[in-house]
Amino acid sequence: MKILFVHQNFPGQYLHLARYLGAQPGNQVVFITQRVDGSLPGVSKIVYKPKRGVSVQTHHYLRDAEAAVLNAQEVARVAMELRDSGFYPDVMLGHNGWGEIWYLKDIFPGAPLIGYFEFFYRMQGADVGFDPKDPVTPDTAPRLRTKNLGNLLALDTADLGQTPTHWQKSVYPSRYHRILHVNHEGIDTQLVAPNPAARVKITADGPEIAAGDEVVTYVARNLEPYRGFPTFMRSLPAILAARPKARILVVGGDDVSYGQRPIGPLTYRQQMLAELGDGFDASRVHFLGKVSYEAFVRMLQVSRVHVYLTYPFVLSWSMLEAMSAGCLVVASNTQPVQEVIQHGANGILVDFFSHAEVAQRVIEALEDRRSHDSIRQNARQTIVDQYDLRTVCLPAHLRLISTVARAPSSPVTPAPSERESA
Repeated sequence: MKILFVHQNFPGQYLHLARYLGAQPGNQVVFITQRVDGSLPGVSKIVYKPKRGVSVQTHHYLRDAEAAVLNAQEVARVAMELRDSGFYPDVMLGHNGWGEIWYLKDIFPGAPLIGYFEFFYRMQGADVGFDPKDPVTPDTAPRLRTKNLGNLLALDTADLGQTPTHWQKSVYPSRYHRILHVNHEGIDTQLVAPNPAARVKITADGPEIAAGDEVVTYVARNLEPYRGFPTFMRSLPAILAARPKARILVVGGDDVSYGQRPIGPLTYRQQMLAELGDGFDASRVHFLGKVSYEAFVRMLQVSRVHVYLTYPFVLSWSMLEAMSAGCLVVASNTQPVQEVIQHGANGILVDFFSHAEVAQRVIEALEDRRSHDSIRQNARQTIVDQYDLRTVCLPAHLRLISTVARAPSSPVTPAPSERESA
């Protein structure tokens, strides 16, 4: 079978699926991306770059759309070269978020396209208006409606859609629900598993931290309000004062993935450190930046409590991985989290904005590890039963592909080659 993947940040959500399909004899797997580094066995990677950046004259509502068109044009050029070389996919899979899949069906009209649909922007019921410090303005609604241009174009283009959670599906207009299939990418529960022998060294000459120590972890791609970073930081003075042996491990960069950039020259991390000042023992708070996946897993394996906070937005893999590693997860009582965690059964839910409640729950967990053992065990079992890569998610993904994939021998008449200008 010939499979075409498209994702600007190779391999993105397709890591497990592309690796599996690339390892199957007889498959020809091609991956179009902007990312130069990285590779997977059996997967041929083609790197593209948009011809130019977004014009400064473009209306700010349309800048994302213009960037997406520029991406889509270059992906279309690559696709035409593949077609002209004799490669015609039996199935195509791509993330809709950056426009890359918009024109694929014009190049390969007979090839089914499964789009990855992560989030539909809404005025009510999701991230907008969630934080009272980020007020809705008369500009918000038209900006969001225009921001969904890419979502709507991709929904009209794709034959089927994949979305990772039921809540994320629910934010899409109901008229599209029939083509959207809930299928998480999956968690490797064999790799991300409890390990009583796990050890972590924060620095080469620093102390070794072991599973069972009083370790609190927090992980985000970037340390920002959408992932509750200010609330987490404000909880630390009380935690560190109550638990003099506790250490805090923080993973994440200083950029911004979601929402508004910080006002002024300071990052959100610098702002919070300035706000807290000398009010906490900073020597026991370790900002690790971005770490390797191996180091990330070890960190979860030594964690006593993992704090995960999020706006009503895309659910992070890290929360599921923390549960798989057997962490006690203290998480925000927001819709994406509620789909997975039941308070007191497989995790602890707290008010997103209450740093006092976060601190109280973390302190309780550090005081008596054994009292939360059943919650940790239930957390791992939830991931094994519902999100395991090998037994649940990968088989479901392969079934989804089988429902639409062309028979490899199907005759196809390619569309005439056309060249687009940027």
